[in-house]
Amino acid sequence: MSLVLTRIDNRLIHGQVLEAWVPHIGADCIVVANDEVARVSFQKTLMAAAVPKGIKVLIDSVENVARAFHSHALDASKVLLLFASSGDAVKAHRCGVDFKELNLGNMHGGEGKVRYSCTIALDPADVLNFQQLEADGVRIVCQCVPPDRERSWKHLLHSVEG
Repeated sequence: MSLVLTRIDNRLIHGQVLEAWVPHIGADCIVVANDEVARVSFQKTLMAAAVPKGIKVLIDSVENVARAFHSHALDASKVLLLFASSGDAVKAHRCGVDFKELNLGNMHGGEGKVRYSCTIALDPADVLNFQQLEADGVRIVCQCVPPDRERSWKHLLHSVEG
């Protein structure tokens, strides 16, 4: 398996992912690892229906996705791995999903979140999760769409903190 992009995007499968990222990275398989979405079959069906024919889709819990990665079921695929949150990313990494880089795309605001860019809002748990991933050797970058310049997530923290 070739893991061509690992991304946090609250919206998971949507137009930006399908129209910008999939052709840019040449993915032929989209994997969504999120426990909540895995429990809602209607939401899984809607997301899978949006994906063009010829692109495989796996939408499952974080643990089941980790099992699929370890089973070599996706070995012949170029995989775009999507998480909805930093917690999903940490959980997957702890389950043995080996990714070296994590792209932050869309992380919406909410209670306790601080907006760091037009698409990224973080709370203290997100910051802690990213620090843990970095300590494990994961490079974390912010890049909403392929033409955007990559920036370290820490650059965002410093730009708000001054």
